[in-house]
Amino acid sequence: MAKINVHAIQEKYNALRSIFNERTRRLWAAAEARSLPYGGISVVASVTGLSRTTILSGINELRNPQLQPLSTGSGRMRRPGGGRKNLTDSDASLEIDLESLVEPLTRGDPESPLRWTCKSTRKLAEELNRHGHRIGDRKVAELLHGLHYSLQANAKTREGSRHPDRNAQFEYINTLAKAFQKRTQPVISVDTKKKELVGDFKNKGTEWRPKGQPQEVQVHDFEDKELGKVIPYGVYDIVKNEGWVTVGTDHDTSDFAIDTILSWWKQMGRRAYPQAIELLILADSGGSNGSRSRLWKIGVQRLANETGLQVTVCHFPPGTSKWNKIEHRLFSFITQNWRGRPLVSHEVIVNLIGSTTTRNGLNVKAKLSAKKYETGIKISDEVFSRVKIDEIVKNQFKLIK
Repeated sequence: MAKINVHAIQEKYNALRSIFNERTRRLWAAAEARSLPYGGISVVASVTGLSRTTILSGINELRNPQLQPLSTGSGRMRRPGGGRKNLTDSDASLEIDLESLVEPLTRGDPESPLRWTCKSTRKLAEELNRHGHRIGDRKVAELLHGLHYSLQANAKTREGSRHPDRNAQFEYINTLAKAFQKRTQPVISVDTKKKELVGDFKNKGTEWRPKGQPQEVQVHDFEDKELGKVIPYGVYDIVKNEGWVTVGTDHDTSDFAIDTILSWWKQMGRRAYPQAIELLILADSGGSNGSRSRLWKIGVQRLANETGLQVTVCHFPPGTSKWNKIEHRLFSFITQNWRGRPLVSHEVIVNLIGSTTTRNGLNVKAKLSAKKYETGIKISDEVFSRVKIDEIVKNQFKLIK
């Protein structure tokens, strides 16, 4: 079923409502409802605040082959002064009380009875009626639209505390990445994708199936003791638009991350960059590739030793992981490719990841790793002193063989 763009309908109605009269508003709402799939009347009613009866009346009017043309005069449909008076004319405190329920903290009412409940139009109407007003839920919706309120989801925009040098950090990383690319040296973005349950569990999204025959999955998402979870760790080649994902079955450790990067180099990187002498890794500040992890730095030293490359690591500032290119150039497309598909086995997961493509030519390879990784490893100062860190500048460190 096609997704209804409620926001677009609301924008059209807000743009035209000032020039509508009673009849044109009814006919427009009816035409809009008819153009939508099943449930269109309810959608238009919720957006405009018009009653379903009004919209159904408009639909019946549109079905009339002898529909009268719209008036070219003033457009008035009733005699002057006719029709029901607005509630706000006879109930001056209605809008004030409504806003105090919707935004209790900003309207000076921290003890609002609806502060800790879902503010549906039905509950708002019930509370207003308890305060002596006479109003229904659809009229509440109409008043809210008139007060420039709309249904909105949460927006992920806050990133926590912002360091004054954050922009300079991003510019530095960008400049360094361009310099590597100019020298035809590999630049990779690495990260761990969200852990996934293995088994016949519900996976978000939809896929085409015979009507009335959805794929049946478990009601509860309790982890299967035998199949457990998988940990996909990815490597994304920014220049070649290629990805490598190791699907781990144990723990997300620094050794697991380094083993994945080594697998990428042996299977993809070495062929793509036969003349490479350097490698730039872009990573988040936390997790298995965290900037403070000694085990990660020792692992990068192992990477440099085994590949013979001079490895430079740049960590993004805390709270900016979504800027890491692997998130929206690799992981997002993997999620799209397996949407609505239960991840019933390791084989299914690996094949779905490896089959991920885009119009821009994304190429992905994946493999399963059943290797066990020890957790809680402590690195002593003596062991850490053997790491050949060449320099540390602005969240960057460079290791040589």
